[in-house]
Amino acid sequence: MNYYKLFILVGVFTITRTFGQQEISLFNGVDLNGWKVHGTELWYVEDGHLVCESSPKEEYGYLSTVDHYQDFILNLEFKQETQSGNSGVFIRSTLDGIKISGWQVEVAPKGLHTGGIYESYGRGWLIKPKPELEEVIKVNQWNSLKIKVQGNQVTTWLNGTEMVHIDDEKIGKGKGSVALQIHDGGGIKIRWRNLKLKLIE
Repeated sequence: MNYYKLFILVGVFTITRTFGQQEISLFNGVDLNGWKVHGTELWYVEDGHLVCESSPKEEYGYLSTVDHYQDFILNLEFKQETQSGNSGVFIRSTLDGIKISGWQVEVAPKGLHTGGIYESYGRGWLIKPKPELEEVIKVNQWNSLKIKVQGNQVTTWLNGTEMVHIDDEKIGKGKGSVALQIHDGGGIKIRWRNLKLKLIE
């Protein structure tokens, strides 16, 4: 086989694999179909956005996908309407009431490590962004977050800037859903939109 034919075959295979990846819209812009609410914090749809807001009880709350996802690239946008408290996106997570097992990609006010990875009820912070990357987040504006999860490895990007990369055996063994968090303490309101997940085969 000559090099020209080999190039053509490799090119066709790559295109087939790229177009063969399954992309899933996790949020339909209308209701919470495909999601499950955990706790008493508020999750609702407004103006085509998925909104989380503190309830009077000011407890932890989660919204998890009904389906489980193992290896994927998740793209979404968020806008923090308040600058108190924080939120996050959990990967390979399971819940018992409002106690969660899994790994959180932090979504927080400026200076509080958005894009870092935290293990709840376990080892705590696994990795934080470098100090100079704390400036990447846009205050009171829409931000784009990208999360790639494959095997033991997780990489995050905020507004197109790589924030952290980690290779961790415990993460590699995890299984579960994608979940959004609202922190306890009250005074939190965050909007989400364009939640698109692409499976990695």
